[in-house]
Amino acid sequence: MRILINGLGSIGRKHVNAIRAVYPDAEIYAMRSGTATDCCQGVINLSEPCELTSYNFDFAIISNPTSEHKKSIHHLLPLNIPLFIEKPLYHSLDIKDTVGHVLSKKIFTYIACNLRFLECIRFLKENISGIMAKRINEINVYCGSYLPEWRPNADFRKTYSAHEELGGGIHLDMIHEIDYLYWLFGLPEKVYRKFKRSSSLSISSIDYANYLLDYGNFCANVVLNYYRRDTRRFVEIVFEDETWYADLTVNKITCGDKVIFSSDQLMADTYIRQIQYFVEHIERKEETFNTITDAFNVLKIGLGDDDFKR
Repeated sequence: MRILINGLGSIGRKHVNAIRAVYPDAEIYAMRSGTATDCCQGVINLSEPCELTSYNFDFAIISNPTSEHKKSIHHLLPLNIPLFIEKPLYHSLDIKDTVGHVLSKKIFTYIACNLRFLECIRFLKENISGIMAKRINEINVYCGSYLPEWRPNADFRKTYSAHEELGGGIHLDMIHEIDYLYWLFGLPEKVYRKFKRSSSLSISSIDYANYLLDYGNFCANVVLNYYRRDTRRFVEIVFEDETWYADLTVNKITCGDKVIFSSDQLMADTYIRQIQYFVEHIERKEETFNTITDAFNVLKIGLGDDDFKR
């Protein structure tokens, strides 16, 4: 197996580690800029786009800064290989034409939202028919953590997350929460949004986002932030007669004192399962459950376009 990766930052290296855990004999090549000085052991660096046609890649991973995704997709389209694109698809809605090009060429795509492989979220998905059969009064989603602790060996002010022009912002970094609501409940009828950049972090990107997704019979409230010191990440489903609380940090779902679901799976395991899923679907020639069309729908929910056309 021969794989091309575009972007070897922290997330790119997670994908490399996942590949090596499952496919130890895979050859991994990285498209790097001429100024790149760091390296990843065992990864072969390529510096010129013209080199790409010399290799018969099985697929490519796009994991560079979000603002570079559109350019990377266009560079890779001539190769006609499957694309594994790190979330979010892009940092703006100015990617509609690119989505059209990908679809017209029938390029196989998967947008990497690894929370779809977290077992407590998968439990909700597998039991969605029963969940939807009950009366849902409201859903509350929360994700708050402290950006300076995300990458311990880096100055958070210099990371892409802190810079709007690079595709940073909590609404994009944590688009996972919008994505799994879309996966579980589909497209909302209406979305209300509030973004702010006013925390003590003093960064240029959005550090607080609040969404209200109106599904008609119920609403889902989503709160995201970069500045919470004591990390919390959960989804709460308030039924007519009980409340389910899924704590994503410990992979557990409770209802009062009762444990509905619990797993020892670690977040790192989701990256391994994700790459397995992608390769298996390429081999079976089966469309993934998060194509570029799905990711564009999620991006429209997240950024402000209410024209939810598939």
